[in-house]
Amino acid sequence: MKKIITGFTVGISATIAFIYLSGYGYIFKAIGINLKKGPFAPSIDDEKKFPSRIIANSKPNVWKKNINYNKHHLSKRLTDELKKTRTSSLLVIKDDQLVCEKYWKDHNSSSLMNSFSMAKGFLAILTGCAIDDGYLASEDQLISTVFPEYKKSPYGKHLTFRHLMTMQAGFDWDEEYRHPFAENSKQYFVEDLAKQAFSIEIKNMPGQKYEYQSVSAQLLGMALIKITGKHLSDYISEKIWKPLGMEFPAKWSTDEKGMEKAFCCVHATARDFAKIGQLIMQNGMWEGKQLLNAEYCERMLKPTEQNDAFCYTIWAGESINKEKQCWFFYGFLGQFIIMIPEKKMVIVKTGLYNKLEVDQKKRPLQVQILIDELTSMY
Repeated sequence: MKKIITGFTVGISATIAFIYLSGYGYIFKAIGINLKKGPFAPSIDDEKKFPSRIIANSKPNVWKKNINYNKHHLSKRLTDELKKTRTSSLLVIKDDQLVCEKYWKDHNSSSLMNSFSMAKGFLAILTGCAIDDGYLASEDQLISTVFPEYKKSPYGKHLTFRHLMTMQAGFDWDEEYRHPFAENSKQYFVEDLAKQAFSIEIKNMPGQKYEYQSVSAQLLGMALIKITGKHLSDYISEKIWKPLGMEFPAKWSTDEKGMEKAFCCVHATARDFAKIGQLIMQNGMWEGKQLLNAEYCERMLKPTEQNDAFCYTIWAGESINKEKQCWFFYGFLGQFIIMIPEKKMVIVKTGLYNKLEVDQKKRPLQVQILIDELTSMY
């Protein structure tokens, strides 16, 4: 028995050593964080698991409630869908007023919930702000003007801000969510995001192929930090959170070195997420002020030739629902900010479900259900 125990211990020790030497030591960090602070898998309630930077607000402006606020009952089809997909919040803005607001699983109007990849769309907004502010010539500016090391890469020297936003960078990166050894699993827990991002080679000519890669968003965020001289949390506070009168400060998770997880992880309330959707639906206009160039907004919402369901890190949903053109921010586990200009409606839905059915272009079919059911109610 003693030999068996000794052999088992040696085997475990060797396995641990192998994992560390193979560059997967972050897995033990992930286990430690989650055992101490919550579920093992990523969650919309990860706000306290990681260090973060505050996104400051100023002069909160609360959504006006419609006279029929929360008076409509959700359809059985929608109720069943929300229950199945472990929804935590559902919010509907119609004609600039709050008409529906519901929360589940101990969440409420002040709960900060993880945006996941909806944050990639926020980066596209900040890129437009950087152009307006003169930090960036255009979205076609080369990344090598910010990070000169890319001039040495046969393909990297052609990489632009636009390529990063449209997921056409050509990185040697497989976006994989099903096992803990994938690069984007590592990305969620790694201690040095910049080191990881700069280590990824560009294997194809940028601009020729669509391939969703979270490393593109991380590099975009790092480039924005470099050209503005500001943390992403400070810049989004200045350009979005304060001008929109967000109700609550938000948080942007960081790595151990203080670098924001640009590819994800803005923790904010459903009400404040809705204001971002309202801003873009209004072509960058907010209370009579043009916060984001209208022409840039149009380009940001124009699908690419390589993928007509994808714009500047925002999804196009026209073919999901032929009658009602829409766009949406989309985050892992079912986070959505849906914009339907024809109906002057913004829908925010957050949840915790990793098996959403998708169409042939990887767009969740739940978006269509939300649009169909809610536009018929309001």
